[in-house]
Amino acid sequence: MSEQSRHGYLVLADISGYTSFLAKVELEHAHEILTDLLEVILDRFQSLLTISKLEGDAVFAYVDETSVPRGETLLELVESTYVAFRQRRDTSNRATTCSCRACQSMPSLELKFFVHHGNFIVQHVAGIRELVGSDVNLVHRLMKNHIFEHTGWKAYAMFTRTAMECMKLDLDEVHRQIETYEHLGDIDTVSINLIPRYEAIIAAQKFYISEAEADLSVAHEFDIPQIELWQILTSPETLNALAKNAVTWSALKRPNGRNGVGAVNHCAHGKGALQTTILDWKPFDYFVQYGVDGNQKWYDLYEIKPLPDKKGSVFICRWKADMGMPRWLTRLMGKFMVRKLMNSFFEQIENYIADSKLQEGAKTGQ
Repeated sequence: MSEQSRHGYLVLADISGYTSFLAKVELEHAHEILTDLLEVILDRFQSLLTISKLEGDAVFAYVDETSVPRGETLLELVESTYVAFRQRRDTSNRATTCSCRACQSMPSLELKFFVHHGNFIVQHVAGIRELVGSDVNLVHRLMKNHIFEHTGWKAYAMFTRTAMECMKLDLDEVHRQIETYEHLGDIDTVSINLIPRYEAIIAAQKFYISEAEADLSVAHEFDIPQIELWQILTSPETLNALAKNAVTWSALKRPNGRNGVGAVNHCAHGKGALQTTILDWKPFDYFVQYGVDGNQKWYDLYEIKPLPDKKGSVFICRWKADMGMPRWLTRLMGKFMVRKLMNSFFEQIENYIADSKLQEGAKTGQ
């Protein structure tokens, strides 16, 4: 039987260089290496995407558009998956004492991503789940492209213009190219070189606030996955919804069109206003921001850790004052003022989650 047509993102992660790698090396170790790297990709993807199937050295996955209200989350997932892939590949290569060609050739393996937004049907036949539709064909056709000829890039993420528009992103420092396919015509694409992105992410200055450094540290468990909580905390629109529009969050600055280090957010509340600047950004684990509200200045760490079942998550907030005051006084401020604000924030998130579940239940008739 077939389901109704669905709308969402189709994502392919392809380990490139594997065919030539396999032709030159020992099969047993090559299989172990591929399995290890595929498990890294699967682990990252499953935090947001539904795995359709493994296609040799590629992973094909999808997600309904309603599960990604903040489109940039999908790009962050691609980048964090690439970082995890590179770290596993490079760490395994450095750690191995095996001199076989498979283990020594690991650095030749790279990762590419292909992302499209469109319609598809999830078809179940004899217990096998299969995605069908012209958009499913399109995302697979993207794997045959001319990116390397024009750029020399070995690791990249290619998005169709349709996907990028649905994600509501307008990025700088990208490669725009038209690919032409039989029966599909001209396809506008936007590609990102992942190697410099990896280097920038690894080299970024860390402003992580430890519990010992913080003037206040509080935590709260939520019954939603890590990546869903990340989307709530990083979307100005959702933050406005949390507060029932009693405050107005807006994006003032987005370097390279992205949220992340250097991004500035503004919040109008009553007769006042506060501004936050992102100092450290590690999707989907944590971010650190510097806040200014009149004479009050502080650092916030928002950290999210998945619970063991990965269905829930814990939100850890650490606050550190930057007002030239004695530590005992800033700790008192944290204990009696900031804690109250954070408990109210936790309650707002819980109410938002409950409202979202009610709305979802109404849509599905449950």
